[in-house]
Amino acid sequence: MTCEGRFELVEAARTVSDLLHEKYSRQILFAGIGEEGQRRLLGASAVVVGCGAIGAATVNLLVRAGMGRIRVIDRDFVEPSNLQRQTLFDEADARDALPKAVAAERKLRAINSSLAVEGIVADVNPGNAEELLAGFDVILDGTDNFETRFLVNDFAVRAGQPWIYAAAVASYGLTMTIRPGLTPCLACLIPTERRGLGLEETCDTIGVLGSIVNVIASLEATEAIKMLAGSEADLHGRLVSCDVWSGHFQSVRVGRNPECPVCVHRKFAYLDGDAQPHITMCGRDSVQIHERGRALDLATLKTRLAPTVDDVRQNDFLLRFRIAPYEMTVFADGRAIFKGTRDPAVARSLYARYIGA
Repeated sequence: MTCEGRFELVEAARTVSDLLHEKYSRQILFAGIGEEGQRRLLGASAVVVGCGAIGAATVNLLVRAGMGRIRVIDRDFVEPSNLQRQTLFDEADARDALPKAVAAERKLRAINSSLAVEGIVADVNPGNAEELLAGFDVILDGTDNFETRFLVNDFAVRAGQPWIYAAAVASYGLTMTIRPGLTPCLACLIPTERRGLGLEETCDTIGVLGSIVNVIASLEATEAIKMLAGSEADLHGRLVSCDVWSGHFQSVRVGRNPECPVCVHRKFAYLDGDAQPHITMCGRDSVQIHERGRALDLATLKTRLAPTVDDVRQNDFLLRFRIAPYEMTVFADGRAIFKGTRDPAVARSLYARYIGA
């Protein structure tokens, strides 16, 4: 190579470096990150499980911050009702019913073309968790149900990968960073005996404010940035919760459960497929979910669902309603039949949205 050629390569590298420095200049000025922290971020990776409200806001922040490699996993598509709070999507995405992972990849690449962004249309389950989640520096929670969260917790604890739990409904949200071997895990925070008891409040039954989504996403993204920019000492290790309507904020230290089945006894029921509800095909275009020991108050569920679904009917034994193009029949023991689909992922998603995981 001639001297002129080497000079041109050096100048090109300097130009790229200068452009990157300009892009992240205000972040580099922050003492907690600096030049070295930004360099670390550009070499770091994250996988976001779910690209709904929190997932979309979190990944948006991380791409703008310069997270070098990001994978976005989501099983759903964009709907008009998403646009109030899911900041990556627009009316064209909803009109075209684009898969959220596809729409997110397009938007994120347009925001920061220098990063490696990958959108995958998938439902994370025990059979594919290893393939989808392994090898990333951190796993980020953007899911809409606890079945998937406990699965991610099992995988993260077994693999020794840090992950950040985050959730929001109505005006309330919470988040906690989980570092296997160093902090409590999600199973410590929510013991087995407290799971799946009756009805759960969801965004589809009691609504959600876009403002709480963005608060929680900001906290989640900041914890990820601390971890991957080399500022682990600044991780607070607390469960942070807030209600943007009442103005109440709380930060508490959660103790590790000495009898935790996951992080102490290393029993991974969700990852092994033992804890998920049993799903069977039930006639033509129908799926049945067999929940395990769940008691539902059908009258309360009817009152909650009436404003958001169609053709709600209830008796002492079951509750039936429609969410076009599906019909859902729920029984008092938690069992449910979905007409209009043969896809178990669709059935699980609908169950989580309207009953709770």
